[in-house]
Amino acid sequence: MIMKGQKISDRYQIMKSIGEGGMANVYLAYDTILDRDVAVKILRGDLSGDEKFVRRFQREALSASSLTHPNIVEVYDVGEDHGMYYIVMEYIEGRHLKDLIKKRGKLTVSEVIDIMLQITDGMSVAHDSYIIHRDIKPQNIMILENGLVKITDFGISMAMNATQLTQTNSVMGSVHYLPPEQASGKGSSLQSDIYSMGIVMYELLAGKLPYKGDNAVEIALKHLKEPLPSIKDEIPSLPQSIENIIIRATAKNPKNRYADAREMHNDLMTCLDESRAKEPKIELPYPENIDETKITKVLKNAKPVEKKKEDAKESEEDEIIARQITQNDLKKDNKIIIILASIFTFLVVAITTVVLLVPALTTNKEILIPDVTNQTVEEAIKTLQDAGFNVATDQQPASSDEIPYGNIVKTSPLAGTKRTKGTQVTLFVSEGDAKITLENYVGQNYLEIKGKLETLGVQVIIEKKDAKSTAEENIIIEQSPKENEKVSKGDYVTLYIPEVDKYPDFTNGSYTYDDVVSFLEKYNVKVNKVEEETSSKNPGIVLKQSRAKGTRIVEGTSITITVAKKPEKNSNNNDNNNNNNNNDNDEDEETRLD
Repeated sequence: MIMKGQKISDRYQIMKSIGEGGMANVYLAYDTILDRDVAVKILRGDLSGDEKFVRRFQREALSASSLTHPNIVEVYDVGEDHGMYYIVMEYIEGRHLKDLIKKRGKLTVSEVIDIMLQITDGMSVAHDSYIIHRDIKPQNIMILENGLVKITDFGISMAMNATQLTQTNSVMGSVHYLPPEQASGKGSSLQSDIYSMGIVMYELLAGKLPYKGDNAVEIALKHLKEPLPSIKDEIPSLPQSIENIIIRATAKNPKNRYADAREMHNDLMTCLDESRAKEPKIELPYPENIDETKITKVLKNAKPVEKKKEDAKESEEDEIIARQITQNDLKKDNKIIIILASIFTFLVVAITTVVLLVPALTTNKEILIPDVTNQTVEEAIKTLQDAGFNVATDQQPASSDEIPYGNIVKTSPLAGTKRTKGTQVTLFVSEGDAKITLENYVGQNYLEIKGKLETLGVQVIIEKKDAKSTAEENIIIEQSPKENEKVSKGDYVTLYIPEVDKYPDFTNGSYTYDDVVSFLEKYNVKVNKVEEETSSKNPGIVLKQSRAKGTRIVEGTSITITVAKKPEKNSNNNDNNNNNNNNDNDEDEETRLD
């Protein structure tokens, strides 16, 4: 058990527990060497005993440490201490996206687009390196107070899904976001992440998951066979362009999905453009029906579990791991399964004890990895090799404002970390000052510029500001820092867009002609014509307006209104007199004919 104050690898001092999961426990810790708070994720004991998994975990976590993007939680270090395998990550003071959904329910369209642009932007970097996350879900996405999104658990999810853990008949990952190909026992691809992101986007918009069931198998079968419920049934006013993104991302057939996260990101960038306002519903080019004969007999023969009287909480459902149940498993009695599970657990404990204790008694003493920061590649290689370490052939790029181009920024594992002789060390080489020169963004659509800047690693803040009524909606009117100023990756740029005023409902019974003129005077909008219409309402009250409620007020334009007037008292008497005269004339005409 990890205790407060305990040190991991004589470096990371545990401060408190901040989370528990099915794969690992997470702790807030203090890095005593680099003087900073970090998050330490320690694998649970059952996974630590799987040698194949541990090797894969270390390799994949190291691969994840090469991903540098503002929307991906950075991995600092991976190691082992007295049988505990851990991963050290950037500590984020935020909350899971799932918590936001539970608190807010459905989010606004603009909020969802902003979040999905950040997620797909971060995943684009991973997909460019053909790194598949395999467990995209709101619980693995954090959001900070300033709206910045961070994707977590790259190393663990990649290792979990790439090992041979399916031999125990379990598919890792939350079943609510499980792509059909994974549910049917097939391998994962870049399109698997696309499907999970599509489900997340649906949940953000609708405030609920598209598929629910009494158990994990039932939900997995729905992912395999049932069409995704239409998001427009939940939000009828939603632009078709946005539903088209969800339809394409969550297609059953991976061929119908986006090729990678970057393609999905580019589609999101333009989904609110006026040019796509009348976009028709997308038609998928490849068949969506899944051949049930190719679905593993596991899911095909699974029997649904009877629903409990008390519904499980959603938070518990989200932690369900999809289980593939074989025919033989279904025929076994529960007692037999429990007995076999107990025997299996005993064997795992026994083997783990042998595997971990024997090497612990015979391995070489661990030594500190030397600090080669600011050395040339040649110097760093020599220093590390002299200390007894192997150096990876391929170096990784890293930007730095302080370290000259070509010199070492850091190593993985980090300097000061204890490792045995022969451990492979990866060098991160400086690309020099990677500052970005800002352009003049005034007059351009803020969504487009926000996407471009975030692709470069710049964090963007959008603020509304009072402006002339002629200023166009969503168009940048000011920026900070200004044109030609330089920023680094991770810096903030603020884009200001106009606070747009809109026409109220002048026909609600409280506005007179004078009220309308007074209201629109400050916008230089002219009431160029007044029509009167008989009404039971008080004279002068506005009955109609030519510019609808909620439309934007544009300076220098005009509006036509209709106001009430009193009914004419004598109009009915005159009509009656006319009718009587007509009747008299008709009678005279009949007399003459007779």
